[in-house]
Amino acid sequence: MPFSLIPSAAPVALLAAATLGHLLPGRFPASAKRLCEALAMVAMLAAIASLALLVVYGPVTSPLIGAGGIGLALRIDAVSAPLLLLIAFIGWVVIRYASVYLDGEAREGRFMGWLCATLGFVMLMVSAGNLGQLVLAWIGTSLTLHRLLLFYPERAAAQRAARKKFVVARAGDAALLGATLLLWIGHGTGDIATLTAAIVRDGASRFDTGAAALLAVAAMLKSAQFPLHGWLTEVMEAPTPVSALLHAGVVNAGGFVLIRFADLMLTAPAVLAALVMIGGLSAVIGGLVMLTQPAVKTSLAWSTIAQMGFMLMQCGLGLFALALLHLLAHSLYKAHAFLASGGAVEQIAAAARPGPVAVPSLRAVARSFLAALGIYVAIGLAFGFHDTSPQAVALGAILIFGIAYLFAQGLADAAPRALARRIVGYAVAASIGYFVLHLIAIALTAGTLPPTPSPDALGWVLIALAVLSFGAVAFAQSTFPLWSGHPAVAGLRVHLANGLYANALFDRLLGSWRLQGEK
Repeated sequence: MPFSLIPSAAPVALLAAATLGHLLPGRFPASAKRLCEALAMVAMLAAIASLALLVVYGPVTSPLIGAGGIGLALRIDAVSAPLLLLIAFIGWVVIRYASVYLDGEAREGRFMGWLCATLGFVMLMVSAGNLGQLVLAWIGTSLTLHRLLLFYPERAAAQRAARKKFVVARAGDAALLGATLLLWIGHGTGDIATLTAAIVRDGASRFDTGAAALLAVAAMLKSAQFPLHGWLTEVMEAPTPVSALLHAGVVNAGGFVLIRFADLMLTAPAVLAALVMIGGLSAVIGGLVMLTQPAVKTSLAWSTIAQMGFMLMQCGLGLFALALLHLLAHSLYKAHAFLASGGAVEQIAAAARPGPVAVPSLRAVARSFLAALGIYVAIGLAFGFHDTSPQAVALGAILIFGIAYLFAQGLADAAPRALARRIVGYAVAASIGYFVLHLIAIALTAGTLPPTPSPDALGWVLIALAVLSFGAVAFAQSTFPLWSGHPAVAGLRVHLANGLYANALFDRLLGSWRLQGEK
């Protein structure tokens, strides 16, 4: 089999499973379930083979099926191959989970059909070597996901969530289509690898800044960034497998597009600055609102908004290799978190009440931040800060603030001393892991993703703003027990629990608009 045909086996297998689901739209027989699982396994084996062949032969784009430079072509490189394997693995797990979760449903086969179709389109999207395939797969993913969101069409909440998703998705589709048209006009080709090479060799064309801006808009809409995030928090009305499916390249497709066109994005500093500010704002707001949500799936959805914002901020800082690593790690973690959410609720309900809470003093919090940052600096010096970009150093400092929060608990007067020693180990492991994974990501994506550029004056301002913002939030979270009794906190908690009312405003803007088929 030619090398270029091996990656195509992954989406073809899932689309074949989707066809089976639509042929048997009612209750799915056991034999059909086994066949769908087998086809998902074929897709995963094809993804593994694609990754192995990439290691042996290097990046490749398959011959174009189309005309005028636009059509279907698969691209296997350091970006698409890991994502193809990620989607295949999560898809296989979700299909197995859904076969039990929806067992006996009257429209089980139809659900499985739309589920597999969504996975197939996502695979076509991440492996797209041509602008035409990218746009078609992006839109196809959105339309098939829409059918899953309306699997229980009689639910008013499901209708509302699907309506919001439909409006935001169509705006994102228009932005992506506009960006690809500008790229095709500016460079005269739809081949993504050729486009990238032309931008690196000749610099940006007069259309490229507009294309970069539209790609950023498409990414922010796809990744549920504040304030147009409401659809993601409300699609929890869909069956749990859909929530996990969202993290198999659907909600994080915006980050993928920015990573795929990294060389183009670096030609538009103003667009990158906007990504840092909007992504950082979404990350901070999402992280705070997450802590106020009583429902586990809604809390996880707000966590996803925060994580997607953090990933877009990474792209805005030019840390595309780290953004790709973040995408892979977050997808695996969050898909598991959604699938395990029901069991987690049962375990917490059955667990014994915890003992007294160790409340750290201001002195303990200050010591914790100094200790965590000191460990980070020591590990960074051992790895060589001079070989690391300022953006990556700042990102590591932001990540270590989470360890500082744990440190504060361990340094509280009522905390056992063994806890503090254990957290020191966590800080050392986290710092070493960050630098090691950073070096690995840079090495594996060299030649595919551009190196992080040196920050200009605006870049330094954004770096400082990001570090100070996340540091302030971490400090406030660490000291929360000390000021939680203040009357103003109760009001703040209400505002945060309602997502600062941005979603309610979006509801009002939509008004009485309805999708076809809604009651």
